[in-house]
Amino acid sequence: MNGAESLVRTLLQNGVEVCFANPGTSEMHFVSALDRIDGMRCVLSLFEGGVTGAADGYGRMTGKPAATLLHLGPGLANGAANLHNAKRASTPIVNIVGEHATYHRDSGAPLCSDIEGLAKTVSKWVRTTETADRLAADCEEAIAVAQAAPGGVATLILPADTAWTETNAAIPSAGATHETSKVSDDTIAAAADVLRQAGPTLLLIGGDALTPENRQIAAAIAQAADADILAPTSNGRIDRGAGTVPIERVPYPIGIALDRLSKYRNAILIGADAPVAFFAYPDKPCRLLPEDCRTVTLAGLDQDCGDALARLSDAIGAPKSVPVPIPAVPPLPQDGPITPEAIGAIIGNLIPEGCIVCDESITTGRNFFASTHGAAPHSWLHITGGAIGIGIPMATGAAVACPDRRVLGLQADGSALYTVQSLWTQARERLNVLTLIFSNRSYAILKGELANVGANGGPTAMGMLSLDNPAMDWVQIARGFGVDGTRVDSTATLIAAIRHGFSVSGPYLIEVDLT
Repeated sequence: MNGAESLVRTLLQNGVEVCFANPGTSEMHFVSALDRIDGMRCVLSLFEGGVTGAADGYGRMTGKPAATLLHLGPGLANGAANLHNAKRASTPIVNIVGEHATYHRDSGAPLCSDIEGLAKTVSKWVRTTETADRLAADCEEAIAVAQAAPGGVATLILPADTAWTETNAAIPSAGATHETSKVSDDTIAAAADVLRQAGPTLLLIGGDALTPENRQIAAAIAQAADADILAPTSNGRIDRGAGTVPIERVPYPIGIALDRLSKYRNAILIGADAPVAFFAYPDKPCRLLPEDCRTVTLAGLDQDCGDALARLSDAIGAPKSVPVPIPAVPPLPQDGPITPEAIGAIIGNLIPEGCIVCDESITTGRNFFASTHGAAPHSWLHITGGAIGIGIPMATGAAVACPDRRVLGLQADGSALYTVQSLWTQARERLNVLTLIFSNRSYAILKGELANVGANGGPTAMGMLSLDNPAMDWVQIARGFGVDGTRVDSTATLIAAIRHGFSVSGPYLIEVDLT
């Protein structure tokens, strides 16, 4: 076998069964190997941001890595934004990047670049394999690193000659396991001491602490200690809906966040960092908790959050569980104009059980959580790193991961334009993804940010934030990529369109006119 074949066999032997790809010349031997070795599902994207975003959605839903296949440094650069989001979500990904042959790397050819330098910004591990004989072992290590808590991007750089050179290297499997570490007894005692302090207390829970089982423990602790629980603003995955403990998030807008957190004098962080503002604003603090708030980290993302919560519960004598409230879903609105509140109510009523919601709704969907706490049980995936263009690819990867579940994409129109090509992948793969495009024909979030940073919004500035000259026809765009769709401008037509979109086989798009 050649190196490329050993790479594919190692991936399959270690449970990596899907490859999202946009290959080029340097990767042709890997592509050829896929024809000769059964078992790898190959999903083509027309843009590398679609490749990496799909791998992110797949990894969040399966808990195991997909492989990517990117072409040299520019291909990696095109995919880097969604690798950044995956890094912030702690998503396991084996990120394979083709490279010139080892003897051609310093030739000055047009596509020569510092691939390792690019990769280090979005990866927890980077390695260039120098020989075909090392490729299988390096691949196994990449898989192990990607899956080690808390998960992340492992980038394996593949020079073309290591792919085409013959090798007799053994195919490794079942590499070293990485057990999640448990926090110390002293850490448990310090957190218990915080819960005994006077003043309002916050439990900020993220990562694995957000599983339904761990939220139940956190809610019992909060009840026993008269504390509150919140999640970070953006989260890789929250399984939620009726029957689970409802949880709100730290608000995005700086003023609202500061006001919401101003009362706390104590905070315990479980799988989460202390909250900070997304950006710096004149005359506003970067850190959102008050300066005099006593803050203790109970468990980091790389530690066993569930075990830490259980031991903290025992330390303070909290009950093992608390009754789970079932918040009422707002009634379906009567026919009328489409507002964010109406959309939230409609989603809360219509998402089917087991739905995967991929949320890049940005401004429109800022308050959708409140309307969906009591919806049918579902999974909710956020844009985690702030790099827009994740929504449509993430929904694509989630649908590949879970073909038996419906996927709902809540998508801002401006962000959708970054990776709109992923609609074609949804059509090609016949994925059950319903995409709602919230068409306000602007970068609406930036209008608010103009005021937040104290800048003036004159005609030139406002023109830079407008997507209305010319306005885009999302139904025609979708059909150009092979996805059927419709445009709606009232709550009645939106309700009917969502019901239809969930009933059809394959992808469907609804342009929600908010102008």
